[in-house]
Amino acid sequence: MKKNKSHKNHSINIKLKKLMKFSQFVIILVLLSSCKIKTNEDKSINNTEENINESLKSNKTRMEIKFSCGEDGIAKYKDDGWTIVEEYSQEKICTWKSVPATDDCDMEKDKGCKITKPDKIGEEKIYLLVK
Repeated sequence: MKKNKSHKNHSINIKLKKLMKFSQFVIILVLLSSCKIKTNEDKSINNTEENINESLKSNKTRMEIKFSCGEDGIAKYKDDGWTIVEEYSQEKICTWKSVPATDDCDMEKDKGCKITKPDKIGEEKIYLLVK
């Protein structure tokens, strides 16, 4: 009888542990996704108001283009009749490089000690155009 009872307790403990891990996973997933959703909602509210105001003013075609790491082809769009409504830039990683994780790491023999880090950091320009 005791053996059967301890076997049931062990089985219940395993099920409880699995349930706890699953509930922790769900909580973390909800927290992470809610932060992302909140950020996107804030942007969409501002964008929606601007879009409504713009569409009420006129029926213009809008476009957003991006140029990164020294590229800049905005002149082509300006020559084609597009007008820059808004321009901003942000930092962007242009290239990556592999380096040893420690001083005694041999990247040729031990691929696990190789880490990738940014090599060159440039600028990404974002243009909001109207035609």
